[in-house]
Amino acid sequence: MKPNSLVIPALLIGVLTGCGQHGQSSQAALPLAPESMQMTARISDRFLSYNVEMVEVTGGRFWAPYINGEPAKGEDRYEYRPPIDLTDMRLIKMAAALAPAYVRFSGTWANATWFADSDEAPVKPPAGFDAVLTREQWRKAVAFADSVDAEILTSLATSAGARDESGIWQPDNAEQLIAYTRSLGRRIAGIEFANEANMIGLTQPPEGYTPADFRRDYAIFYHWLKQSSPETIVLATGAVEMGEPMSTMAYLFGGETFKPDQLLDKDSPQPDEFSFHYYGASSQRCHIPLLGSQPSDAYDPDFFAGIDDGIRAAKALRDRYAPAASLWITESGETACGGNPWATTFADVFRFLDQLGRSARQGVQVFAHNTLAASDYALLDEHTFAPRPDYWAAWLWRNLMGTTVLDPGADAASSNIYAHCNRGIPGAVTVLAINPDQDAAKRISVDFPGERYTLTQAAGYSHGAALNGVTLELLEGDSLPELAGKYFTPGEITLEPASVSFLVFTQLSNAACR
Repeated sequence: MKPNSLVIPALLIGVLTGCGQHGQSSQAALPLAPESMQMTARISDRFLSYNVEMVEVTGGRFWAPYINGEPAKGEDRYEYRPPIDLTDMRLIKMAAALAPAYVRFSGTWANATWFADSDEAPVKPPAGFDAVLTREQWRKAVAFADSVDAEILTSLATSAGARDESGIWQPDNAEQLIAYTRSLGRRIAGIEFANEANMIGLTQPPEGYTPADFRRDYAIFYHWLKQSSPETIVLATGAVEMGEPMSTMAYLFGGETFKPDQLLDKDSPQPDEFSFHYYGASSQRCHIPLLGSQPSDAYDPDFFAGIDDGIRAAKALRDRYAPAASLWITESGETACGGNPWATTFADVFRFLDQLGRSARQGVQVFAHNTLAASDYALLDEHTFAPRPDYWAAWLWRNLMGTTVLDPGADAASSNIYAHCNRGIPGAVTVLAINPDQDAAKRISVDFPGERYTLTQAAGYSHGAALNGVTLELLEGDSLPELAGKYFTPGEITLEPASVSFLVFTQLSNAACR
């Protein structure tokens, strides 16, 4: 299947009423009892968050677009882009509609970015750095976070310029960033020492750098931050969990890797929160023909479920080294290396919402999508900042899914069905029912009426989304459309092929949601 030859669900009347004939399921309807679902977890009110890559803030070489669906090779995978306009009103409105959130200014390029603590930036970065972050750029980043109700997360430079002659990390430049942020009346909410420290070659360490050296530098970072900015939480380790061997990634990027369990030991200071990144695979830019590299994998529940392995691995390390910390996914997206061509289409909505549901169900406190507005895996088009299908999915999640996670039942949990207390209506429950099957419908049964918000691909347009059969578009002045559901009665509900439904039950009072 070509990336753009994606399914267009038929008979939208069936989507709205539950009586569609297309792909009719022969299986018995799965019963759901939202009134008696028990609480299993609580997540942060800023659970759904996002990344703005540091290279977006400074300008630089990031992932080049696909050409006719084909990736460029080698260094041509990257192209220069100017700094993102964080004052753009459409960008601000779109981000504000997802508030409250965390915005993480980080990424691989942050590992070698120098903060210029002056109003005049040098023409080129000092020795040992690859990029310059100016005061003006950081001031705009801080102002953007202010205007969209986002707390700031970041990571620090670890390249040669941030080290002394012995190769030991020094906090001098990081201290300047903290001080300047404070002078703007803001704080940095959380910091990871390095971006994806297990991809140690990408942190640009000294020759012969060992896991013990990393643990030494992490301890220096920890104690410095606790003294310099005690209100800022330490996030660690920030290692990336992949749905493919790390040795493959090391080969692609020409760098060494450490095992995640080498980054901390029993003597390491315990981070406040245990952070990690997750990607189920690498995109076609990185030429790895594994799961996640074909358009059909966008509909594969096994691909979605790979995140469970990443969470289990992170939990095991957290339990060993920081048992009091909660889990944060500070970076995740459709695939690494900028995403596949179909990440911009409705096909990615199933994975995105399913992995949000799986993460929340397992108590992950924060899930920071990569990115807000850069490359193919972005929520917004990187040129126009217009919403992509994943943005509309995030918008519905933010408005309908609360912070109390409920158990929908074992059969439902294995059927890509999730449940939370509704956001804002005491006692109410929202059930998220995902049907990624392109051919077969699913059926559920409920004893209460409610309102249904069903997302499908926009008719004839794979890069658009429709809500209850109506294509979602921005209104005049870039206002978001009215979020209106369709009433349903007790009984059976059909989940049409390739559809996602948020079912809101307001005429009940779940004890966990009051």
